[in-house]
Amino acid sequence: MTQAPAADAYIGLGSNLAGPLQQVSSALQELAALNDTTLVAHSAWYRSAAVGPGRQPDYINGVAHLRTGLPPAALLQALQGIENRHRRVRRERWGPRTLDLDMLLYGQLQIDSETLQLPHPRLAERNFVLYPLAEVAPHLTLPNGIAVASLLARCPRGGLERLGSSE
Repeated sequence: MTQAPAADAYIGLGSNLAGPLQQVSSALQELAALNDTTLVAHSAWYRSAAVGPGRQPDYINGVAHLRTGLPPAALLQALQGIENRHRRVRRERWGPRTLDLDMLLYGQLQIDSETLQLPHPRLAERNFVLYPLAEVAPHLTLPNGIAVASLLARCPRGGLERLGSSE
């Protein structure tokens, strides 16, 4: 059986419950340990105000660049497994969470299914995604031909705070 060629995947990490910095740091280690996957790079951590219902604690966000042989559906399943191990509860859309792992991009694939949308549908409008994504892949171009750098140029930083090295 031949192995699928490795693809570059970009994963958004976020947490605003139960020690958010520890949650995302631990998840980053778990991403690096996935089968047939290498952690290529990761951004610094960023603090951002929550987007969602009610008053919520601030989020800690970042982006990981993976090179993976896992197909998109298998990678999504692995991400959800990591979220579950972090006791992720899905009660309300955009509600508080211990861990949120979003597949932002998988190579140049464009997928629109019930379970997976690639590129992530809100990637271009979220400063807490674009700033860390541009940090790990400053020359990246999305499948629609738009450069991440041009999206970033139109995205206000707002209250986004870079926390420094994520080492």
